[in-house]
Amino acid sequence: MVVVSGGEPLSQQVRLLPVVRELRRRGVDVEVETNGTLAPSRDLVAAGVRFNVSPKLGHSGVSERRRVVPDALRSLAQVPGTAFKFVCGEVSDLDEVDALVERFALRNIWIMPRGQHPEEINEGLRKLTDAVIARKWNISGRLHVTLWGSKRGV
Repeated sequence: MVVVSGGEPLSQQVRLLPVVRELRRRGVDVEVETNGTLAPSRDLVAAGVRFNVSPKLGHSGVSERRRVVPDALRSLAQVPGTAFKFVCGEVSDLDEVDALVERFALRNIWIMPRGQHPEEINEGLRKLTDAVIARKWNISGRLHVTLWGSKRGV
């Protein structure tokens, strides 16, 4: 599997498409990580890409107008296999996720605790898990933070 991430990959769809087509031709699965502000092209969807969509929530400090793009979220929600991942710090953040799930008919919801250190991640897991399970969503740690903390790669 090849995961395309960093910045906003869907802003480079024209350049990305030939790479994806060649990878798929060779039998390689391709997943694109996106913030959900741009809709994928029909050609990219037809190429068999999976999408991992991580819309920002209000606690990010980004205005709703910039982080919630209705047409893009609706388009991504229609692609089979798409997962929606939300980073949450408080149980109250789940209400914001719930509103987005309802508004855009999102499925395959994953919640990850916010934090830059393993201790914060573990505390977030303890705080969020019961409420996530009650909503029948998925919860996940943040393995990269658990392993390396806030250290940047080279």
